[in-house]
Amino acid sequence: MAESRILIVGLGLIGGSLAAALRAAGHERSIVACDPDAAEIERGIQMGLIDGGDTRLTPLVEGASLIVLAVPVLAMRGVMDELAAALPEGVVGGEAPRVVITDVGSTKAAVRDCALAAFGELPAGLVLGHPIAGSEKSGVAASDPWLYANHKVILTPAADTAPSAIARIRALWQACGAEVLEMEVERHDQVLARTSHLPHLLAFTLVDTLARQDERLEIFRYAAGGFRDFTRIAGSDPVMWRDIFTANRDAVLTALDDFEVGLGRLRRAVEIGDGDAMLATFDRASHARHYFDSLLNQSSYQAEYHMQRQGKLTFRAAPGGRVAGRIRVPGDKSISHRSIMLGALAEGITEVKGFLEGEDSLATLQAFREMGVAIEGPHQGRVTVHGVGMHGLKAPSGPLYVGNAGTAMRLFAGLLAGQAFPTELIGDASLTKRPMGRVADPLRLMGAVIDTAEGGRPPLKIHGGQKLRGIDYDMPMASAQVKSCLLLAGLYAEGETRVREPAPTRDHTERMLAGFGYEVHRDGDTCWLTGGGKLAASSIDVPADISSATFFLVAAAITPGSNLILEHVGINPTRIGVINILKLMGADLRLTNEREVGGEPVADLHIRYAPLKGIDIPRDQVPLAIDEFPALFIAAASANGVTRLRGAEELRVKESDRIQAMADGLATIGVEHTVVEDGIDIVGAGDRDVSYGGGRIDSLGDHRIAMAFVVASLRAGEEIVIDDCANVATSFPGFTELARVVGLRVSEETQEVEA
Repeated sequence: MAESRILIVGLGLIGGSLAAALRAAGHERSIVACDPDAAEIERGIQMGLIDGGDTRLTPLVEGASLIVLAVPVLAMRGVMDELAAALPEGVVGGEAPRVVITDVGSTKAAVRDCALAAFGELPAGLVLGHPIAGSEKSGVAASDPWLYANHKVILTPAADTAPSAIARIRALWQACGAEVLEMEVERHDQVLARTSHLPHLLAFTLVDTLARQDERLEIFRYAAGGFRDFTRIAGSDPVMWRDIFTANRDAVLTALDDFEVGLGRLRRAVEIGDGDAMLATFDRASHARHYFDSLLNQSSYQAEYHMQRQGKLTFRAAPGGRVAGRIRVPGDKSISHRSIMLGALAEGITEVKGFLEGEDSLATLQAFREMGVAIEGPHQGRVTVHGVGMHGLKAPSGPLYVGNAGTAMRLFAGLLAGQAFPTELIGDASLTKRPMGRVADPLRLMGAVIDTAEGGRPPLKIHGGQKLRGIDYDMPMASAQVKSCLLLAGLYAEGETRVREPAPTRDHTERMLAGFGYEVHRDGDTCWLTGGGKLAASSIDVPADISSATFFLVAAAITPGSNLILEHVGINPTRIGVINILKLMGADLRLTNEREVGGEPVADLHIRYAPLKGIDIPRDQVPLAIDEFPALFIAAASANGVTRLRGAEELRVKESDRIQAMADGLATIGVEHTVVEDGIDIVGAGDRDVSYGGGRIDSLGDHRIAMAFVVASLRAGEEIVIDDCANVATSFPGFTELARVVGLRVSEETQEVEA
């Protein structure tokens, strides 16, 4: 066994492509192959893929240190028996096996059973594997050195498989450009039955059914691209797929049973003309295709939806610029979330316009689709929600992923606590760090059963079917998300649910509930409702988001010569802290064309440059501007004197610790400041043309941090580079384009990430 070479058993497309990929990667050691077709061996040698081969296996085993079994699954038992007889005793066992064996079979339980029968046990040097790649072509002549590049290979090692053997097989596939994952055998076979075996079965069946019809020539003559794309896989090797379906019979039948249930449901909808049911299925499938791609690729759902290129996003903001024009920023995120939630629970069809097509809001849309709600759009800010009523939601098939949306997770917790089915709420890495005990604890007082991770953090596991009762709750912190969560749970609770807040918070939920015909009462600092009512569908015109408008308000406020109008901005009294604070700092800011749209007050905001002064920010304005402080910090850095903020500890539990994240960024560009537990003191640079320097900022994936430092470039002396900006899509899609429209000098750089 002194010689170290790779032996590939089966020189077809898969085995030949493996050899080709290794050659392309610079593999210099000997590669030999065994195949029953001598002509395939000769062709492989002529193509430079292998150094030699034989139609017999036993003569090739001597000197091989790695053996790859690329034969059909039903041929595996005979090959395993021959290997067991040919290999010297002990070479495939022990902590450091001298010979490592792997396979490429599409089913793993069947191959594992063959190994057990042949060797009497699972050798420590056996690493079962499956490359998720292929083609309808076959034979060594179809070998493709890039077949595995950017594709996944699933390894299914046993508990006793030697780590050194796993490492060697992992390195083998990584050399071919593949991404290597690990999975249990049974789970692998279940997953592949649904994602690979079932689609092939359907393609074979569809083509066979149509090919046997009298008008088959006409059918295939006029088949469109979608038909060809789907049925392409019906051109795959029939013998191989017969073997796969035979070997993975139980998992394939289970997948087929699930599919037949869904097909039967759709057939009934077509038969009776149930348009809502058809739309729910089609729309859910269409958006799920983009949505789950985005999760697996760790990319933006919004970008997947619009088929944009993905990667690590950096903003480059050149110093200087101007701010002028008339613009409308995207719709309010808080109202967009609530419009979908209440529209889904209403009876009838809710039409929404001005919907924010950002990451967080799209996650809310997808969650309701997964709970059986038919939703059309979004199309240019228009969404149509086919409500299912208070008790019409259906159990999702898995956890509901809400991305980076803390609002969605907290409001969903209340809404789902009253459902008859269990649910789990999960989010991205940032959301997983944010506190959810603040909603879980009062919901438990109402009778909900909720499990959280350590420290009261996500994921949230909500046990359905609980009888909720109304409570009288004094919130320990001012939080519209907590208040809204409890009011939504109160819809399903027996009796009154009363919430008292220590300071005013945004009241979008109360206003929208009233707009949907549900009575909500308020007296001073307390609001309440009685459970058991219904929601009636409504039309909603989402105002432009004041949080998004804030970046441009501050941009104009700090830049000499600025003159900017922001149209149709929501000026809900619980959200206008930023307007009040900027006016206290001396901003030339006027509200014009004030009106009410769908129960929400809106206005056009006209702002021109005026020198700002530092102030002590009134504590009563802090809850009314909690999301706007990153931008306000930049206003403070450009003002005359010191701006002091206190009572803002809530900023430390946002998408990032916004107090510390902004302080770190301010330090980078040279702004003097002092951080305290619940706030910050910022020493402004005053009326100087250049207020501070430039530098490289880590936004920590926080969209508001990223956008705030783009605004800072207007008064910077050097370029400001902001990293990790992809999450700007969570609240403000198209931010940089709009910024350039009004005069900022910002560009985007994307470092592409392989899928």
